[in-house]
Amino acid sequence: MTSFTETEKDQETSKKLENLKNGHTNGVNGNGTTTENGINGNGTTTENGQHFEFTEEDFEIIEDVEDPFCVADNPVKVFFQDITSAAFLIKNGIEMTPCQRSHLSEMTGMDLYLKKEFLQFTGSFKERGARYALLMLSDEQKRTGVISASLGNHAQGLSYHANRLGIPVTVVMPTAAPMMKIQKCRNYGANVIVKGDNMSEAKKIAMSIAKRRGFVYVNGYDHPHIMAGQGTIGLEIIEQVGKPDAVVIPVGGGGLIAGVATAIKAISPRTKIIGVESEKCPSFSRALEHGGPILTPNMATLADGLAVPTVGYNAFASAVPLLDKMVVVREEWIALAILRLVEQEKCVVEGAGAAGLAAIFSGHLNEYKGKKVVLLLCGGNIDTTIFGRCLERGLAAEGRLLRFNVTVSDRPGGISELCRELAAIGVSIKDIMHERAWIKDIYSVEVKVVCETSDWAHSEQLRKILTEKYNHVVFNDVPMAIAN
Repeated sequence: MTSFTETEKDQETSKKLENLKNGHTNGVNGNGTTTENGINGNGTTTENGQHFEFTEEDFEIIEDVEDPFCVADNPVKVFFQDITSAAFLIKNGIEMTPCQRSHLSEMTGMDLYLKKEFLQFTGSFKERGARYALLMLSDEQKRTGVISASLGNHAQGLSYHANRLGIPVTVVMPTAAPMMKIQKCRNYGANVIVKGDNMSEAKKIAMSIAKRRGFVYVNGYDHPHIMAGQGTIGLEIIEQVGKPDAVVIPVGGGGLIAGVATAIKAISPRTKIIGVESEKCPSFSRALEHGGPILTPNMATLADGLAVPTVGYNAFASAVPLLDKMVVVREEWIALAILRLVEQEKCVVEGAGAAGLAAIFSGHLNEYKGKKVVLLLCGGNIDTTIFGRCLERGLAAEGRLLRFNVTVSDRPGGISELCRELAAIGVSIKDIMHERAWIKDIYSVEVKVVCETSDWAHSEQLRKILTEKYNHVVFNDVPMAIAN
């Protein structure tokens, strides 16, 4: 086993970061603007002393290419000793994130603890597995470099730690990956290729490049070393809060739950392991129904970090014997969970990180009322634009942001009277407009209002007042709203 020191890389890393500021990295050209295929103008880049030249031929998919570490007929399970070895090797390179009692404990009726993995340097738990996988490479593999496909968090963790360890790294990211995550990978010094309409296609491209160039492909959720690295979270949870009654873990490709479950069950067999998925990407649930990993079409989701179409073979084999419950939640509950974590905990998390709290809010875990429950807030890399939309959607889902159309008199004072009615009960108008052209009664006007209330009961009070006073009122939020 080889150990590494990072002091020797400091000057080189500083130089690279300066180059990044000037736009001299793969994915941007000399003036700092993005170019076709996610590579620079002439298709070459220099990173960690390595020259890479990518052509269209590199991006052609080799249909029969396989990941040698993830074979369907020969799955590799992760064991407790693998996780303890990983914990020893990575301890100087990652943060031991806090696991604190939540302000939401009273609201949920549980003794709730939050494991804040979004406080890692790159904003997610993915650093753990990435660092361990890189440390376990042979010297020759380190010189050649690694490649992976990722929607963002694994790519960032791999890019950051490969840069620190002086290992060339290339990441293939699908076109649907958030721009913020793409740019972060470039900032961390990776060769970034933005290709593929979805994660499956990006993965095929990355593995094809790996086969042609001799790179080591590092699967972001199914590589045995990745799972072992993620499992170190479980060791920290036990150390920080003792033996909880349940640990709730977001599930995408399955590597996180496989590693954490292995660590926790080895020390505390009575602790229940609960997985959570979004209804837009229920890959693990489908795999359970099918009896093994199966391709599951994913839809656009707030929890983009969980949007993995096929669960890992190794992860599935490792996690299933240790899994006590799998929960699928609606997107509205995820939006509400993101909102609650901002309001109550001052934590900014992405959709995947909020999935565990969404499972509690939706009533799927009521059997754990009064018990000690740990939620894994696995990441905080949420695009700022999407974050704003999530907050608004959370407000709408809770009934605190309403949209309605009401027909009022077009005579002087008609709209003013409506505004007074809203102000009288403390409703705040966020947006208002009126329409005359398509109203049959020329003495009436249709007013469209977006307003904010304090809670669901307040919104119900508003509905009651408006329906009693006006003949034509239509609320547009009911299909999306969720009520307790």
